[in-house]
Amino acid sequence: MSWLELLNNLENGSVRAATQDEQGNWHANVEVKQGILEAFRNGTNVEFPGGFVDKDNLAPQGFNAQQNVRMVPGGSSVRRGAYVASGTIIMPPAYVNIGAFIDEGTMVDSHALVGSCAQVGKNVHLSAAVQLGGVLEPVGASPVVIEDDAFIGAGCVIVEGVVVKKGAVLAPGVRLSATIPVYDCVNERVLEKGEPIPENAIVIPGSRPSSSAWGREQGLSMSCALIVKYRDEQSDASLILEEVLR
Repeated sequence: MSWLELLNNLENGSVRAATQDEQGNWHANVEVKQGILEAFRNGTNVEFPGGFVDKDNLAPQGFNAQQNVRMVPGGSSVRRGAYVASGTIIMPPAYVNIGAFIDEGTMVDSHALVGSCAQVGKNVHLSAAVQLGGVLEPVGASPVVIEDDAFIGAGCVIVEGVVVKKGAVLAPGVRLSATIPVYDCVNERVLEKGEPIPENAIVIPGSRPSSSAWGREQGLSMSCALIVKYRDEQSDASLILEEVLR
């Protein structure tokens, strides 16, 4: 497949930068990421209207009413090679990078970033200033994945291939990476490194004592995340999106 065919297939959703196996685990699609890098190598910097400069083959996408994607005016951009499904709302300013996948009914709020190759499921809410990290190299590195019906609170940062499973809720300000520990206070365990945020988990920002004796003497603490409960009817009611906004 040529890089041009690849970009077209990424945009129509027939090809994705990551796939899920039968056990529910996500894996990077190495050939797709290699093709994206090939597109960069074959592009030439050109000027676009408004004083922007980018590769000539990676111009931002436009949408029409028939696609049922609502991108509100005010500085948002969806780059070439990203998929945005019907029913998606993109509030300004927001940015969706190449290789990203956004499924049906998702809200991308103001100042949100969906990084390169990040995968976002159906009916997800990415609140204001959410940052989903992107990854193109190394090609084998898995991207950030947010599964269906997850709610990501304002200012959350999710990077380094973290997977957030279906229905999980992240409170504002949660930081998740490969090195930030997640404590499940319900089941009294620490998630293994690289283990996904479980389905329906409600996660809040936390802190833990410094790992060094000197740090503890100074009263220093380190960032962590805490699973404090799992979704129930009461928590679901507080997360209902106003359908009138759609």
